[in-house]
Amino acid sequence: MEWRDAGYVLAARPHGEGGAVVQLLTRAHGRHAGLVHGGASRSKRATVEPGNLVQAVWRARLIEHLGRFTIEPSRHYAAQIMDDPARLAALSAACAVIQAVIPEREPHPGLFEATGALFDALSDGDAGIWPAVYIQWEMGLLRELGFGLDLRTCAATGVTTELVYVSPRTGRAVSREAGAPYAERMLVLPRFLKPDGRGDGAHAGDFAAGLCLTGHFLARHAFDPLGRPLPPARTRLEALLGRDSGTTEKDALDC
Repeated sequence: MEWRDAGYVLAARPHGEGGAVVQLLTRAHGRHAGLVHGGASRSKRATVEPGNLVQAVWRARLIEHLGRFTIEPSRHYAAQIMDDPARLAALSAACAVIQAVIPEREPHPGLFEATGALFDALSDGDAGIWPAVYIQWEMGLLRELGFGLDLRTCAATGVTTELVYVSPRTGRAVSREAGAPYAERMLVLPRFLKPDGRGDGAHAGDFAAGLCLTGHFLARHAFDPLGRPLPPARTRLEALLGRDSGTTEKDALDC
């Protein structure tokens, strides 16, 4: 058995003497593992850094076997953002979340393309863009898993304006008036996710609220059923962006 595909490195763990079992998110073969001979060596360690784009050849005698990867680097995303802790945490979080929740060997070409767009934003986007792209990526991942959020209209009244909350139970938007009696229990809807075109000028408070929003539903629908918490890299990302936020929840609601 043999196939060739592009893939993003999700994780690499040492195996045997100098080898590494590498997890890739590939375009046509989904999340797939394989043994890389010498993958833990100094010469190859940089190639199997999580987030890197590689060209991979997988070979095995039978399809159910672990198999072996031969990989060649295409782009070292991790090295490009090594000096930015928040961007590096976002890259690590995306890799860890995919590895935990996407079934092995199940193709998700849309997720592969979205992950490439995210990594491009992390390496090339400015500070006012990449956090929103990351949150949109998690929104897409939730849809891919069958748990998409509905932020188009108010769940209680059907209006499309003054949407400032999200129900933590249903994942639907709620207007300011309808949600006011339950405000303490609601999640904040950041401005760049609103359907009324008021996404310009999102600030750190919006990004913190967005991570809280998607993190809640990832935990509820993807990680709680597995009996796992959100990955430490994802928790670190939320802490880093929350620390940079100079606004309160009330400020986010007043946008």
